[in-house]
Amino acid sequence: MKINKLLIANRGEIALRVMRSLRRLNIQSVAVYAENDKHSAHVAMADEAYSLGTGTLKDTYLNIEKLISTSIRSGAQAIHPGYGFLSENPLFAEACANAGLIFVGPDAQNIRLMGHKVAARETASSFGLPVTSGITGDPASLLSQASALSFPLLVKAAAGGGGKGMRIVRAAAELKNALETTAREALNYFGDETVYLETFIENPRHIEIQVLADHHGHVVHLFERECSIQRRYQKIIEESPSPSLSQEVRHEMGEAAVRLCKGIGYKNAGTIEFLVDSKLHYYFLEMNTRIQVEHPVTEIVTGIDLVEQQLLIAEGKALPFTQEEIKQTGHALECRIYAEDPGKNFLPSPGKIQYYDEPVMNGLRIDSSVTGPSDISASYDPMIAKLIASGSTRKETLALAVNALKNYAIHGIKTNLPFLKGILEHELFIKNAISTTFCDQTADLILQSLEYEREKTDKSAVFAAALLKNILCRDLNRPDSVWHHIGYWRQDMQFEIGCDSIQHQVVINEIKHSHLSYTLDGMPFEATIIREDKGRLTFVLNEQAAFAFVSNTENGDTTVQQCLHQFEVNRADQLGFLADHGQQQESANQGSLFAPMPGKVIKVHVKTGMKVERGTVLLVVEAMKMENNLVAPSPAIVDLVNVKEGDMVDTKTQLVHLKDIEE
Repeated sequence: MKINKLLIANRGEIALRVMRSLRRLNIQSVAVYAENDKHSAHVAMADEAYSLGTGTLKDTYLNIEKLISTSIRSGAQAIHPGYGFLSENPLFAEACANAGLIFVGPDAQNIRLMGHKVAARETASSFGLPVTSGITGDPASLLSQASALSFPLLVKAAAGGGGKGMRIVRAAAELKNALETTAREALNYFGDETVYLETFIENPRHIEIQVLADHHGHVVHLFERECSIQRRYQKIIEESPSPSLSQEVRHEMGEAAVRLCKGIGYKNAGTIEFLVDSKLHYYFLEMNTRIQVEHPVTEIVTGIDLVEQQLLIAEGKALPFTQEEIKQTGHALECRIYAEDPGKNFLPSPGKIQYYDEPVMNGLRIDSSVTGPSDISASYDPMIAKLIASGSTRKETLALAVNALKNYAIHGIKTNLPFLKGILEHELFIKNAISTTFCDQTADLILQSLEYEREKTDKSAVFAAALLKNILCRDLNRPDSVWHHIGYWRQDMQFEIGCDSIQHQVVINEIKHSHLSYTLDGMPFEATIIREDKGRLTFVLNEQAAFAFVSNTENGDTTVQQCLHQFEVNRADQLGFLADHGQQQESANQGSLFAPMPGKVIKVHVKTGMKVERGTVLLVVEAMKMENNLVAPSPAIVDLVNVKEGDMVDTKTQLVHLKDIEE
């Protein structure tokens, strides 16, 4: 059946990605959106868009009935689930089939079979794929059976995926809490609280095989992706080909993936994931019955549009190539860009993007969920975009990726952009001496190195960029401005300029056209704008060329970014200036604990009057699909508990007030 109109049951980056293939194939796109998402880029790009109303995810993007009825109302013949949300929910696939809609993915039977980790392992083993040992059940039963396995153990949500509901347990004393937390996450994310325990392989590599299977019995693999760079079991950097595999092992893993898919009668795109030890022994991990976040690296090295192939398979067409015709050419690497604060243990960083600018370079592809200033909601996954670099060799690709990251600007929220650059520049990554524990072992040193880099940044160039933006750029592109023609000069134009809690004295001597003459703490400077293009500022400072991304904040301060390091610069003579927002709030609210980010309270562990020790978990706030424990900073008495489970909170919400025990 030919697909002429398709509904995308998803949002953000993957919705936009699917739409690009739809446009090229002349298929109309239908977007859906929650009301708090109605201004998103995927809504603007779609041919049609329909509201799913308000409420939680279960009321909107996870509401099967609404999605089916919307698809029928729009006249769409098919639904593409993207990844996440309902992409691996067999009930959704069944509902599509029952409504006469084409589900762009495998049938419900295969989703159900491979979506449950225990059944998937047993099935993989029956077709000759090696697996590790493990057990499954509810937290209580697993606790009683755990002695049959040796530590360390990997605790997983049995119906999970995407790194959600997964943690390592190295000692028996940690197991009970890990099981209960994982079960709660599993129920929240996947609707199934069943937990799975398996033997944990120390320092493995995570390598996956991309497969395509049509309705005519043809199954092919599109080689592998190296996905070992992970943090909290979430992949953040992927590449293809894997620099770890030998040709022999690559061939064996590809054949094993095809054998499994043929054995279960699989249709459409899928991914077989493996753990690989230091001797290149591989073990089946799981199968993802959907398109993967990291699919672009496979598209680049094979030249095959995976979304297009998904659609053609869903229409009943045969694969247009054989296994022998698929080749790996060159190298590709993907970096996932997240709204999170590496300096605060990678806490989610939802909020408003005030300025957004993507690099444009040969060999670079960016799949993004935003196109400009945007609101990043705490209700959804924190991924903003994916930066995909390609070249003829791994070395060439790494160089391009690093350069592209340096020229990527996202202001207003914290992101992991600097951390990604730090990984790519790390000698162990360059040498491919990596495993899934790479980030655990190196993150602190990478962050320290980045902070050192930031401290060494030439602040005179930062201040020059801020002054040029603040004083000249407003009139630079306005030829009708009187100041553009005659310049501006006033005797004793003085003010303070601040950055990193340090104030500096500025005296402006002359302002004319694109030139600024001033002293900073008594030192003379001459700054001239060469070019300003939507926040990209090229200038000369004391006869030396410089470049920065510059934008204004909502309170009138100026954000200056040089080589991914951002600085907030303020002028004390302008409205909206406060010397130190954070310190003022802290001193005014001693003993109060605030939410570190907007989110939802999912667990309250304390009551008024309770005595707590340092490190006691007071409550749990969920943001961007991640649980965050708020702990007592010191021994105290709980004076007030101002929230309850289910409350939505922001950074201004006082959650708990503590008082000293002496009081």
